[in-house]
Amino acid sequence: MSIPQLTRDDDAAATTAPSTGQPKAVWAVAFASVIAFMGIGLVDPILKPIGEQLNASPSQVSLLFTSYMAVTGVAMLVTGVISSRFGAKKTLLSGLAIIIVFAALAGMSGSIGEIIGFRAGWGLGNALFIATALATIVGAASGGVAKAIILYEAALGIGIATGPLLGGVLGGISWRGPFFGVSVLMAVAFVAIVVLLPEMPKPAKPTSITAPFKALRHKGLLTVSITALLYNFGFFTLLAYTPFPLDMGTYAIGFIFCGWGILLAVSSVFLAPKLQARFGSLPMMGLSLGLFAADLAVMGLFAEHKIVLIVGVVIAGLFLGVNNTLITEAVMISAPVERSTASAAYSFVRFGGGAAAPWIAGKLGEHSVSLPFWLGAACTAAAVGALFIGRNALAHIDDHDPAPHSVEEAQAITVGD
Repeated sequence: MSIPQLTRDDDAAATTAPSTGQPKAVWAVAFASVIAFMGIGLVDPILKPIGEQLNASPSQVSLLFTSYMAVTGVAMLVTGVISSRFGAKKTLLSGLAIIIVFAALAGMSGSIGEIIGFRAGWGLGNALFIATALATIVGAASGGVAKAIILYEAALGIGIATGPLLGGVLGGISWRGPFFGVSVLMAVAFVAIVVLLPEMPKPAKPTSITAPFKALRHKGLLTVSITALLYNFGFFTLLAYTPFPLDMGTYAIGFIFCGWGILLAVSSVFLAPKLQARFGSLPMMGLSLGLFAADLAVMGLFAEHKIVLIVGVVIAGLFLGVNNTLITEAVMISAPVERSTASAAYSFVRFGGGAAAPWIAGKLGEHSVSLPFWLGAACTAAAVGALFIGRNALAHIDDHDPAPHSVEEAQAITVGD
């Protein structure tokens, strides 16, 4: 969907604008954004209880991530087409409605197959929502675009950090609790948006569904996308498989992944820009991926030691936060196409790794507790290799000087996280 472009003059004006309260509509969308981003790590603490109570293997339970990420990745190709034709509010509410229904159905499920299917529907709703939420906040906010972006980034960070925590607390009552909790909270957000958010104008030119595929012809965008596809094997091995060898209660898993989410959010917003300014994007992307690969390798080497796995999970947030911000900013400037188109193409390729890794890791983990970590480390190391091979097509990215807190930067971070 087409959204306002933030120029340096706009940013300066926003920075010097007097501090004013945001309209209620902005807070309603921001609240819904927090809940939507919680969905990324919400199920981590309840993976093992679901498996135990529904007699499902780790590979079967991990399909909760696979179905969710696969549908989200494919749906990102069409969210721009839908929102550009039906408008932001209708798309936003459609996404929320889908999440409400499918999260509740997941909570009422009686088999692992049902939950997997309902998580797929949840992924569709989440794609529609997150692709439209930023544009909605920008269009409704007061005090300038920059302040709206900061609010959106705050919602992103809070959601990622608190998702596992909420999953742990509600999961301590029942594995069904997190699903019902999201459904109820999203219903509150749905009513608030219906009442408080006015209709927003549609873009003058509808988005083409073939544009993301054409964008992948550009070597720079293809290089970054393949890099992300490979390191996502490591990312989602960490996220979807680690709760099984940890073999701890829902509260403990929730707090561990909350620590991961906090470090990821902090490093995304604060650490990555400083490292980029000092050392450059490509060197820091390669270093952060290399460190994450080493982290996974250590977890594989000491997979029987819970303290190593705990430290490995939490510290991975630092590496992933830096990389996600830098690599997804690189996506926005890697090819001469519209940034929303580049983002859609990148998401489609990237989430392929996110969809495959949980099931593969779960299957390998049924034979050896350390194999999934070694595969994740190998794929992440291959991502460094892909980045090195395609470095010439990305040589220009450090010459780019984006406006701080740009709309596209916030979109990129959302896609990356």
